[in-house]
Amino acid sequence: MPVSKQGALKLWQRRTTRFQLAIWLGWLMIVAVFVFCWQLISEMTIWEFVWDAHSQAGDLAQRMSPPKWSYMTELWRPVWDTINIATLGTVMALILAVPTAFCAARNTTPSASFVRPIALFIIVSSRSINSLIWALMLVTIVGPGVFAGIIAIGLRSIGFCAKLLYEAIEEIDESQVEAVTATGASRSQVITYGIWPQVLPAFAGISVFRWDINIRESTVLGLVGAGGIGLELNSSITTLAWTQVSLILLVIVGTVIVSEWVSAKVRYAII
Repeated sequence: MPVSKQGALKLWQRRTTRFQLAIWLGWLMIVAVFVFCWQLISEMTIWEFVWDAHSQAGDLAQRMSPPKWSYMTELWRPVWDTINIATLGTVMALILAVPTAFCAARNTTPSASFVRPIALFIIVSSRSINSLIWALMLVTIVGPGVFAGIIAIGLRSIGFCAKLLYEAIEEIDESQVEAVTATGASRSQVITYGIWPQVLPAFAGISVFRWDINIRESTVLGLVGAGGIGLELNSSITTLAWTQVSLILLVIVGTVIVSEWVSAKVRYAII
């Protein structure tokens, strides 16, 4: 126990007074920001609707049951379109993500000062824009339909796949690359025999994982006219056909569950 010059015992403190005041000031600022945001939300909210939300939800649930099972015959094609959007969009993304990842990785980029920043910009741009926004723009450019949904899913997925892949490329064992280089192999041969075999398991895992995500995202692209089962969902909601809506939601949940099962089996087989 330390003793002061006056002989009095000093009490141990976990934090200094200044540091404790800084912590309290930080909490005060957080509370102030929360109160300010709550006031903004309160001004834009009609609280009478909020208090009545439980009864409205119960009424909607009654109108949605039982599901209109006979409508299932109209959903097989939209479900197939949804799967195609996710699958072809994923393939498109992987084709573009591989060269982007090799250009973004420090150990494979042709130019760290020029090519790599461009590749990183592509990755960030792709990941920053949601697939619904991509679809909304593409429907305006190429028209409504499955084609717009495929491109939207592809553009959204490039950044995700390229980011994970270029990180895997940067983590490879350089000794294998040096061994292939020592044989006099060209740059393309070094990539083919020294780098690609090391990142192939990661590439396969990324592909399946992204396809699983794209199944979920493609189910809602129809809300903006990009095809798939979301188009039927939007049409049923617009016409207040709630029994059809409940069936579509069940089909979407079932599709996602099946895609989860398939992706889990494929990942297990790869690993």
